[in-house]
Amino acid sequence: MTDNTQPAPSLDDELKPLRDRIDTLDQTIIRLLNDRAGVALEVGEVKKRYNAPAFRPEREAEVLRKIVAGNPGPLRGDSLHFIYREIMSACRALENTTRVAFLGPVGTFSEAAVFAAFGKSVEGQPCASIDEVFRATEAGTADYGVVPVENSTEGVVNRTLDLLLHTPLRISGEVEIPVHHNLMTRSGNMDGIARICAHAQALAQCATWLSTHYPDIERVPVASNAEAARMARDDASVAGVASAAAATNFGVHIVARNIQDDPHNSTRFAVIGTLDTAPSGRDQTSLVVSTPNIPGAVHKLLEPLARNEVSMTRFESRPNRTRVGTGVWTYYFYIDIEGHQRDPKVAAALAELRQLCGFFKVLGSYPLT
Repeated sequence: MTDNTQPAPSLDDELKPLRDRIDTLDQTIIRLLNDRAGVALEVGEVKKRYNAPAFRPEREAEVLRKIVAGNPGPLRGDSLHFIYREIMSACRALENTTRVAFLGPVGTFSEAAVFAAFGKSVEGQPCASIDEVFRATEAGTADYGVVPVENSTEGVVNRTLDLLLHTPLRISGEVEIPVHHNLMTRSGNMDGIARICAHAQALAQCATWLSTHYPDIERVPVASNAEAARMARDDASVAGVASAAAATNFGVHIVARNIQDDPHNSTRFAVIGTLDTAPSGRDQTSLVVSTPNIPGAVHKLLEPLARNEVSMTRFESRPNRTRVGTGVWTYYFYIDIEGHQRDPKVAAALAELRQLCGFFKVLGSYPLT
């Protein structure tokens, strides 16, 4: 009597046809990606004839929005956003190399913001200070700069606001990234640690955690968190507070993860350069104005926005440190509003506002991501 029973399928037997399908799909994806890259090269040739920049934030924002809106799943929208950011970055690099200055050294959250805004196919230029990021971009040694503007825990970055006041550069984009701080040392423990080093903002963002766990260890502000990681690598008595990427870059060990006091801690960064960004359909405009500190002055600033149905999303004040003339206190007001400066309602509001202000400057209009 013949035994017709078949052996039970193995794991490899069941996976093989699925893996074959993935291999076939991968080859199709590679072909399509190269087709896309070929078209991007043609776009680059057209741009060269018109002396147009390779990086167009409004166009990239439109592409990303369409990709996410048309996504049927199962991939999440944020996953596709990340994938297409890198595809566009790689295609843009075929046109030319984009040079981006940021607060260094490598491994800072500023570098992470560069990658979030431009993708990884760029030439990063780490700078020693925010001032140097502005100088490099103004001098043309970098095409763009990325600078921190505001932290969700500690508020605005005053030095960035002060530099935006007088620079000829414009804001052409913004990006927000989560900020997770980690405590790290060369040994992987806190034995013999005499100092905890980090950027002043990072120390402030972790103040409660550090006071609870290491109240007797001196805290020392340094130029950047990545610099703190480097110090921890070179000095066994130093602990650094920095990103996980910085720990990897400098070969130090994380003692404690996510030590920031606010678990949702994040920082907004501005992309600065000489580019005037065109409307993308969903934009924001940043401006700075000044008015004397007299009753009703701020109300008068807001009237043109309300009258033209323009929504304000951010309002920060900074004192005018020069106090030229009468010596009466005056303030600079940093304002974000919805819409592009070329939108009719926004243009009308700005025209009215300009007439009311002793100082008026549009810092830039740029896509909201």
